[in-house]
Amino acid sequence: MMMKRAIWLAMLPSAAFLTTNANAAGAKNGAEGASLIEYAGYSNCVELKNATTRVVLGHHCGGRVLEYSWKGRNAIYLDPEQNGWTYEPGKPTIGPTGGRMDIGPERIQPKRPDLWLGPWKAEIIGPRAARMISVEDRPTSVQLTREFHLDADSSRLLVKQIMRNVSDRTVRCYHWSRTLTPGGGVCLVPLSSYSRLPSKFALYGPGPILDYSPEDPNIREREGFLEIFPVPGRPKLAIDSTAGWFSYLMPNDLLFIKTFPVYPDRVYGDLLANTISIYYIEKFCELEPLGPLEILKPGQSASFTEEWRLAPYPFPPEGKDVDLGDLTRFVQELSQ
Repeated sequence: MMMKRAIWLAMLPSAAFLTTNANAAGAKNGAEGASLIEYAGYSNCVELKNATTRVVLGHHCGGRVLEYSWKGRNAIYLDPEQNGWTYEPGKPTIGPTGGRMDIGPERIQPKRPDLWLGPWKAEIIGPRAARMISVEDRPTSVQLTREFHLDADSSRLLVKQIMRNVSDRTVRCYHWSRTLTPGGGVCLVPLSSYSRLPSKFALYGPGPILDYSPEDPNIREREGFLEIFPVPGRPKLAIDSTAGWFSYLMPNDLLFIKTFPVYPDRVYGDLLANTISIYYIEKFCELEPLGPLEILKPGQSASFTEEWRLAPYPFPPEGKDVDLGDLTRFVQELSQ
């Protein structure tokens, strides 16, 4: 099944940071579909676009995706009250919205404001392609690079995060995607035939509790899927599916599909060794593919690539369910 395929891209060496003028020159000299724009109170954001799809990248506050839209419908939740906000050490911080990424383990990694909130560098690297690069972060001993490649004629966006050990010690970390989408949608995760969890998922909370056999009427198993709708009683789920994809159907009839490699024979580093987390509250749903645990010796790198797609798909009328057979066929055809 094509949706289970691993997406392999060659790792690229860290590039030298380019100045804003160099970025602008790159946009003018043959980088089709890539330019610098003002967006959400930030200057020199990178815009990647084709006839239907637009991606806007912001390097000012943690290296985020500010927009991923199809025909003007944005799949990213971005709080307008945060427009233009930047991190200043010693001053109050925010939880930035947008298409975020991070590294785990969640409960073990030290605080990392320079990675999570601080300024990054951005550069246009080709037609509809860009890269954002973090500082060499002392608390985690990691430098992150994020690369984005938008197809010429579809919504397919390759999102690659490279983690590089910049210290003289061994580092353990993994890719942790944290993409915020507007609330009110239906989250649909195809389940594997085997799960270590009695309910095929676990819930976090209250407090430090991990409930490995929860019950919630807004989370149900149906026709081989875990369906989350409406907002669950506890927001954070851990799921150990090895299907390699899941989707989120928004009330504006837009389907957001994430495809990613899964490695059943490797160790996963989150508390429940899960491959997916979902965090769902009224305002937004956070879509979180997780990569396997990487053990990086000094100077070593590892990467993880997600494939994002947007497509029109009807949101079910009140009282009706998503046709999961039709949805599966639609996703399979879209990936071919």
